[in-house]
Amino acid sequence: MKSGIVSYGAYIPRYRIKIEEIAKVWGDNPNSIIDGLMVYEKSVPDMDEDTITIAVEAARNAVNRANVNPEKIGAVFTGSESHPYAVKPTSTIVAEAIGATPNLTAADFEFACKAGTAAMQACVGMTESDMIELGLAIGADVSQGAPGDALEYTAAAGGVAYIIGKENILAKIESTYSFTTDTPDFWRREGKPYPEHGGRFTGEPGYFKHVTSAARGLMERMGTKPSDYKYAIFHQPNGKFPTRVAKMLGFSGEQIKPGLVVSRLGNTYSGSCMMGLAATLDIAKPGDRIFMTAFGSGAGSDAFSFSVTDRIDETRNGAPSVEELLANPIYVDYATYAKHKGKIKL
Repeated sequence: MKSGIVSYGAYIPRYRIKIEEIAKVWGDNPNSIIDGLMVYEKSVPDMDEDTITIAVEAARNAVNRANVNPEKIGAVFTGSESHPYAVKPTSTIVAEAIGATPNLTAADFEFACKAGTAAMQACVGMTESDMIELGLAIGADVSQGAPGDALEYTAAAGGVAYIIGKENILAKIESTYSFTTDTPDFWRREGKPYPEHGGRFTGEPGYFKHVTSAARGLMERMGTKPSDYKYAIFHQPNGKFPTRVAKMLGFSGEQIKPGLVVSRLGNTYSGSCMMGLAATLDIAKPGDRIFMTAFGSGAGSDAFSFSVTDRIDETRNGAPSVEELLANPIYVDYATYAKHKGKIKL
């Protein structure tokens, strides 16, 4: 492959709610919840923030980081499971907001938490075939969780954008591999405000089967092993799943530590794995290799192998880092959180 990441940008709302605050409302033991999920707090959107505004901010940061000419972007794909419109693409709004030319293709992607990485693969295919010069792939969500449901402890808000191309790349995409089955572990029917989940399907036949299958498939294809990589990122629905799957695959805690942002952020769904990659790129050095495997319920996994180039240092300070976006949070109580999330219906 000749394609790679030309630039990237993230966006995280400043509002946060602590797990203790949610547990207090529902009478749960906060220590038990925190120990079980390895999540201490999560991001909350502002009153005027949604998937579109988050995607726009992430895309602008991606354009600014490497001073990319948005008129060279030939495709904009936004992956999310919380698009504001059922019929009206998010991607067209993003394209116009960043000043892209109308001479492009745009579409919204949906595959639970791996819609953003699927968008990355689509951009890779189009740049590799010379259909476009640059492609913009976004994973953004204002995640939903029903009041009192287990998902409410982790469903967060945030987004990440990656510009894919073949020139001036800061991380080469060495290869990608996907594994997909029809596993009904999580769904939301048309018109329903909150998703449902099949508890017994979520872990073993859902997350762990797909992540390990895609990860091993890619390493077998490339002839690599965990020790060949400096860093690794796995989808982060909570802190325990990626920690456990990394160990299953032979990756160490030190390899996943830089990208394991879920404890302070929550699960940003389509932005989850991509946020971990952004946090890792923020501190990566030329020559580092990075392994990433996303997971989306329904169910599938996309695995990627990256090699960081010398250009990473030139783009280091062009946009806020994930660590900077996580800093200086504004904490809210449950009532404010419910108001921001639209859980209070008039």
